[in-house]
Amino acid sequence: MSELRRSLKELEQNSDFIRRHIGPGEADKASMLCSLGLDSMEALMNQVIPATIKSDAPLELGASRTEAQVLADLREMADKNKLFKSYIGMGYYNCHTPPVILRNILENPAWYTSYTPYQPEISQGRLEAILNFQTMVTELTGLEIANSSLLDEATAAAEAMTFCQKVGKNKSKIFFVSKGCHPQTIEVIRTRARPLNIEVVIGDPTQDLTDLDCFGALLQYPNSDGSIDDYAELVNQCHQRKTLVIVAADLLSLTLLTPPGEFGADIAVGSTQRFGVPLGYGGPHAAYFATKDAFKRAIPGRLVGVSIDSHGNRAYRLALQTREQHIRREKATSNICTAQALLAVMASMYVVYHGPDGLQTIAQRVHRLTVVLADGLQKLGFTVTTPNFFDTLTIATGDQTQLIHDRANQRATNLRPVDSHTIAIALDETTTRRDVENLWSLFGSADLSFADIEQSAADRIPEKLMRQSARLSHPIFSSYHSETEMLRYMRSLADKDLALDRAMIPLGSCTMKLNGTTEMIPVSWEAFAGLHPYAPLEQVQGYQTMIAELEQWLCACTGYDAVSLQPNAGSQGEYAGLLAIRAYHESRGENHRNICLIPSSAHGTNPASAQMVGLKVVVVRCDESGNVDLADLQAKAEQHRDNLAAIMVTYPSTHGVFEAAIVEICDIIHTNGGQVYWDGANMNAMIGVTKGAGGIGGDVSHLNLHKTFCIPHGGGGPGVGPITVKSHLAPFLPAYSGINSAQSANIVGPVAAAPWGSAGILPISWTYVALMGQQGMAEATRTAILNANYIAQRLAPHYPILYTGPNGRVAHECIIDLRDIKEETGISVDDVAKRLIDFGFHAPTMSFPVPGTLMIEPTESESRTELDRFCDAMIAIREEIRGVESGAMDPQDNPLVNAPHTSAVLTKPDWSHPYSREQAVFPNAATKANKYWPPVGRIDNVYGDRNLVCSCPPMESYEETN
Repeated sequence: MSELRRSLKELEQNSDFIRRHIGPGEADKASMLCSLGLDSMEALMNQVIPATIKSDAPLELGASRTEAQVLADLREMADKNKLFKSYIGMGYYNCHTPPVILRNILENPAWYTSYTPYQPEISQGRLEAILNFQTMVTELTGLEIANSSLLDEATAAAEAMTFCQKVGKNKSKIFFVSKGCHPQTIEVIRTRARPLNIEVVIGDPTQDLTDLDCFGALLQYPNSDGSIDDYAELVNQCHQRKTLVIVAADLLSLTLLTPPGEFGADIAVGSTQRFGVPLGYGGPHAAYFATKDAFKRAIPGRLVGVSIDSHGNRAYRLALQTREQHIRREKATSNICTAQALLAVMASMYVVYHGPDGLQTIAQRVHRLTVVLADGLQKLGFTVTTPNFFDTLTIATGDQTQLIHDRANQRATNLRPVDSHTIAIALDETTTRRDVENLWSLFGSADLSFADIEQSAADRIPEKLMRQSARLSHPIFSSYHSETEMLRYMRSLADKDLALDRAMIPLGSCTMKLNGTTEMIPVSWEAFAGLHPYAPLEQVQGYQTMIAELEQWLCACTGYDAVSLQPNAGSQGEYAGLLAIRAYHESRGENHRNICLIPSSAHGTNPASAQMVGLKVVVVRCDESGNVDLADLQAKAEQHRDNLAAIMVTYPSTHGVFEAAIVEICDIIHTNGGQVYWDGANMNAMIGVTKGAGGIGGDVSHLNLHKTFCIPHGGGGPGVGPITVKSHLAPFLPAYSGINSAQSANIVGPVAAAPWGSAGILPISWTYVALMGQQGMAEATRTAILNANYIAQRLAPHYPILYTGPNGRVAHECIIDLRDIKEETGISVDDVAKRLIDFGFHAPTMSFPVPGTLMIEPTESESRTELDRFCDAMIAIREEIRGVESGAMDPQDNPLVNAPHTSAVLTKPDWSHPYSREQAVFPNAATKANKYWPPVGRIDNVYGDRNLVCSCPPMESYEETN
C-alpha cells in the first residue's frame, strides 16, 4: 500500500514535459556516466565547465508546467488578443491557407523538422518545392533568376541596395527610395545604409529621380498608398545614368500587371506572405529576390539549382555555394546564410494548388471588390486619391477621419491611418461583398447596394499596364489541382527527405533537437496567426504579455538585462548586436572605434556582419588546441586599443570546448575599450550550468531560438535571432519598425519589417521554457553535454577526437578528424557523409571549423538507443575504411565512394561492384528493420554550377526520372 501513498504534488510533478524532451532516462544517464568513469552529472560538469564560469544557482524561471497547463495558459493569453478585421495592408494581408497545405506542410514534422539542404541527396523533396518557389517568382516578375527566399520584404530591399552597389557601375554613394514605398521598408533601408555611409534620398520618383546621380533606386509597385505608376520611361532614364532599378512588387498584382522585368527593372523584391501564409503578427514570411542572369553570382542568400547525380539522373542541390561571406569575407555585402524555407514551400504550394487560372481569379476578384468599394465611397461624397489601383485605396476623409476610425474600432475593424485627414484601405483574398458593405457603413451609409454599384464599376488598372505575357506557364503549376493529387504530391516530396522525424540529425553547432508537438500547436491558433503586425497595441495584449515573459526568461537564461526579439535570423541578430555596439561608442563620442577582432575559427557570418556595420576586421589566431591565442589577442587588442570596437567570440568555442580563458578574453577587450559580442550559437551548452554569457563578461549576444529554444529549422528557416544585452547597451536595441521612427544619431533603427520580427513562432519558445522550467532547462544542458561526451568516448577508439578541454572532455559537440584517413586511403569526409545516408542518418557538419573533419552535436533530445545506433553506424563505416586500408576493399570501388546507394541501383540486373548488394543498402541490422531509401545518387555539384539552371526543368523531364 505504501507505493500507492504518493502526494498529489509528486504525482503532478511526474506529469511534466522534461522526461519527454530529454532522450536518455535516468538509468541510461547513470550507465553513460559510468562508461565515462564518472558517478554523477555534477562530476561531469566539474570536468567540462571551467570553475570561473560555472554556476549552480537556479534560473529564475519558476517550476516546470504540464503540457495541459501550458496550453491552457497560452489559450488564456491568446484570448486577450482581439481579432479585428484588418484592412491595414502595407505588404501584409489576410489570406486563406488551403487546409491541405496547413495540415501537410506547416503542421507536418516531415517538413518543419528538416535541416538546411546542405546534404542534397536526402533533401530532394524540399529542394524541388523551393525550386518551384524560384520558378514562381521568375515567371511572375519577368526576371531570369530568383533565390530561395529572404527574411522579409524590407530586409530584401536592403539586400538589394547593397547588391546594386556591388554589381553596378555607378560609383555614387546615393541611393534613392520612392516615398511610395512601405514605411517599414524605408526605415530598414535607412538602418542598413547609415553605417555604410550611403546617403538615402527619399522622394517622388517622377520629380526627384529624373536627374539624380545615384547607384540604385527603389520603387514600389503598386505604391504603398495603392496607386499604380508606369515606370518604363523612368527605368530607361535611370539606365542611361547607370543607375540600377529595384522594384518592390506585390506578386498577386503581377498576375494582372506588367511584370517589372518587362519594363526593365534590374531587381524585384517583395513578400510572398499573401500566398497562403498567415499574418502571424509579422512573420515568419518568405521574401523573394529576383534579378537578371548576369548578376547571379552576387545574389544574397541561397539558390537552388538543377544538376545530375552519379547515374546521370536529374537532381537538385544548392548552387554557387562559394558566394558572399564564404569568399573574401571581409568585403561581403551580405551576411545572409538562411532563408524562410518552410514559408517559401507553403507559398509555392499555394501557387501549385491554385495554378495560373486560380491565382488570376483571386487577383481579379480582389481588384473587382476594391473597384466597387471605391465607387461606393465616391457616391458617399469621399474623394479616392488613387485613381489607378489594384487592391488598396487612399481616401481623403478630412475632419471625419477620427469619427470613421472610432466607428471602425466599435465594429472590430482596423483601417490604415495615413494622417489626420487621410485613411487607406487594403482588400485581400478573404474580403467579401458583405465586408465592402460594412466598410461603406463606416463612412456614413449602410444602404448602398453592392449589386447596383458593381453594375457600373470599371476596372482601375490602366490598359497599357495590363499584363500581356503568360502567367505561370510551367506545367508544375497546372498539374495538381484536386486535393487528392495535391496531397499525394506533397507526400511524395516529403518521402524523399530525411528529417528529424525519421532519425537523429547530429549537426555540430546546429542543435537539431526535439520540436515538441505541444510547442507547435499554438502556431496555428487564429488568435496568434491572424494578427496584423501594425494592429494597435491594445488589441494584442496577449502577445505583449507572452513577449514580455519570454524576454524576461531569455534574460534569466543568459545573464543579460534586456532583449530585442526583432531580428528574424541569427545573421540579423549578429548585425543588430554590432549596430548596438557601434551606436554605444558613438554615444560616448568614440566614433573612431572601428576595429573588430574575430578569431580565425569564426563562422563566415561574423566578418560579414562586421563589414556591414562599417567595422574593420582583424583576425586573431587560434592555438593548436583550437583556443583563442591569448598572446596574439593581447597584442592586437593593445595595438588597436584606441580604435578597438569589439571582439566577436563564439562560446563554447566553435571547436566544441569551454575555453578556460574566456574571462581573461573578456577582460582584455574591456581593458582596451572594446565590447564583447558573444555569439550565442552554442548557448545550448550554457543555460543553467554557467553564470550566463552576460554574467561572464559578454556585453551582447544573439540567440538562435531555432536552436537552443526549440523553434524548428523548417528546412532552412524560419529562425529567430534576438539579441540580449547588458543594461548599458539597452538604449541601442533596434527600434520598433512601423510603430515609432528612430533616426536619432545614437538610436538604432529597425532591422526587420515587423516590430517583433517573426512573432508568430515565438509561442514555440515560450512554451518550451514554460514546460521545462528552471529544473528542465538546466537538465537539458547537462544532458546535451553528457550525450556529446558519450559519443566522443564511443568513437575515440576509431577516430581521433580533435579538440578536448583540460580534462579530456568536450562541451556539447565533438569533432572527429578524418584528415589522416584521407591521406592514407583517399576516403574523404564527403564519402563518410554520403555513406551515412545508407545507414539512415544525416551527416554531421562537414569540414567546419576545420577542413577534413566532422563536427557532431547530439543535443539532449536523443535517446541512448539513437546515440548508439549512430555510433554503431560510424564504427561500421570505420571498419569499411579499414578494409580499404588493408587492401580488402578496392580503393576506387567500395561502398563509401559509391554512396549513397539507391533502390534503382540495387534492382539493376547487373551488379559489377566487388561488394554485395546487401552491404550496399543493408549495411547493418538496424537498416533492415527501418530503411530510408535515398531518391538519388551522389550529386555532381561542379556540373550543376557549370550548367546553372535555377528554375523548374520541363515537365517531360519529370516524367523521365520520376
